[in-house]
Formats: sequence, structure tokens, C-alpha cells
Amino acid sequence: MSLILMIFYWLVMPISLVVSACWLFRHTSGPFGKSFVIVAAIGLLSWFFWEAAGKKMYWDAKVRELCAKDGGIRVYETVELPAESFDQWGNVGVSEKRYAEQTDEFYYETITSVLKSDEPQVIKTTTKMIRRKDGKVLGELIRFGRGGGDLPGPWYPSTYSCPPIKQNQPGLEKSVFRKGDNR
Repeated sequence: MSLILMIFYWLVMPISLVVSACWLFRHTSGPFGKSFVIVAAIGLLSWFFWEAAGKKMYWDAKVRELCAKDGGIRVYETVELPAESFDQWGNVGVSEKRYAEQTDEFYYETITSVLKSDEPQVIKTTTKMIRRKDGKVLGELIRFGRGGGDLPGPWYPSTYSCPPIKQNQPGLEKSVFRKGDNR
């Protein structure tokens, strides 16, 4: 975002609003005129707050609502694999469909849907773990996220996503695949 636009949003607009409201309040006679100036100033400050933070708070709440209703991991079938199929961290190393070899038994597919394209953007990401031989979906992970909606500035846009990724919680791969006995 350009420096001029950033200065406009962060300095010119709020200062102009306060100075104009003070000047109009002093030069307006009668209670109706003064009340109108106060209401107009509060309305414009509310709009500025909405642009600065309200949109993000609203869409973050919508994303949380979508997550509560449809987000998370769903396992349709667990697959038991021999211990040698897992690496030292307990991962199988399943590749995305476009990078998977034809000999790979499993692959995953990620589909991103844009639910809201203007600022802030809201997306739904669905990752499906698929068995190649029959095309069966073994499990899926659904996540929602919001990006942007901030006032212009020299920073990266803020983001919010859910369900949260936790270190001690198994992901999709560890939820679908289990180590079998080494007999």
C-alpha cells in the first residue's frame, strides 16, 4: 500500500474529523445543530472503527462459527501399515496428488474454496486422504481462514484460521494411519 494512502487513513482522516467536529460544534447555534454535529462525529468515528477493526472481528466470528459447524478432522477409515512404513516422527510421508508416484498407495488432495473474495477474504480448505486403488476417501481435514481486512500500512495483512493447529494433536495423516504389529 502506498505511503500516501497510509498517511491519509492514519493521520489525515482522524485529525480532519476531530478538527471539523470541534469547529462545527463551536460555530453551530442551538441544541439541534450541536446535537447533529455530535451524532455525525460519532457516526464517522464508528465507521472509522469499523474499517480499522470491526470488519476483522465480525469475519473472525463468522470463521469461528463455520469451524464449529464444519471444521476439523473426520476419519472414515483407519489403515494399519507395517512399522517400516513410518519415519522416525511417525509420519507415512504421503504426497499431494500432483507429486505422488503411480506406485504410491495413498495421496492427498487439497481443495480451496473462496467463500468471500473481497477484503477481508474468507476461504475454506479441504484436504482429503485418498487410497489410490479404489479412490476411497479415508479422512478429511476442513479448515477455514480469514486474511486481510486491515487498514493500509507497511505491515503484512493479519490472518485468522481455525481449527487451530496444535503440536501435540495428531494431524490428518496420523489420524488415518496406524502402526501395525511387527510379527
